[in-house]
Amino acid sequence: MTNKIVAIQGNHPSTLNPKTDTSIFLANEIQSRYKIFYYDPKNLSIVNSNVVAKGFFIKFNYKSKKFYKITKKQSLNLIQCKFILIRQDPPFNREYISTTYILDTIKNKVKIINSPSAIRNISEKVYSIKYQKYMPPTIFSQCLEEIKFFFKKNKKIILKPIYGFGGNDILLIENFDLKLIQKYIKKHGYIMCQKFLPEISKGDKRVFIINGKVHGAISRIPKIGSFLSNMSKGAIPILANLTDKELKISKIIAKDLKQKNIYFAGIDFINQKLNGDINVTSPTGLKTLYDLTEINLAKTFWKNLKA
Repeated sequence: MTNKIVAIQGNHPSTLNPKTDTSIFLANEIQSRYKIFYYDPKNLSIVNSNVVAKGFFIKFNYKSKKFYKITKKQSLNLIQCKFILIRQDPPFNREYISTTYILDTIKNKVKIINSPSAIRNISEKVYSIKYQKYMPPTIFSQCLEEIKFFFKKNKKIILKPIYGFGGNDILLIENFDLKLIQKYIKKHGYIMCQKFLPEISKGDKRVFIINGKVHGAISRIPKIGSFLSNMSKGAIPILANLTDKELKISKIIAKDLKQKNIYFAGIDFINQKLNGDINVTSPTGLKTLYDLTEINLAKTFWKNLKA
């Protein structure tokens, strides 16, 4: 008999925004058929050769002011689950890596989305190297000479931590400040440097990829005075259609990611150029797409997964 449990490895629900959170949206869709077990990555262990997590069973309700209710706290052997969703926020640090190694030990007994080893192998920014012909000029470096040369060539650049997320710690460099960049490299190590695209003021496009296929997109317009298109940074979402060029690139990446055992991903475009973020650790945006269009990709997510 199939176990009717879906486990979510994620940040505590109290830290999530139900208006935009994809993990809640996915859980809400499946909770009529499966029990939802929620646990924090720090509470994942191997005990007596079993992969166990201390967490709680939970129910979500969008209509309630408190959108979740914890029904039972317990420790659970995760091979009792039908599915495990890896949904905690980056950064992809040692704790994140360690949880992928632990979950790898049961990947032949439980379906895990996305695959732990695939998440490890696909560094969200560095993996984009293979798609650089679709991107603005971009380098990955911690060498000051290389970064300075790149700046001189492109005049105005964006710096991103390779393991950053949510628009955090992104810098727009219009004047080369040696001390600032030295400090930035000291904090983040290898960084992504990219030619600034002024078209970001009109928004980017987040493309949703499920099971190797493209399933629509939204655009996110930065607030006035900002170059950050993350909704957590105040960007406004609107419905978007993909150009033929964007769709072609998206299909190429979707096919590649499926071959790499990535089931759910999000990629981003600015002015028809891939911005280099291949989001595989905890892709977002499904709830926002639903609110804009009533297209429920959570249904698509679970339907394709079960098939």
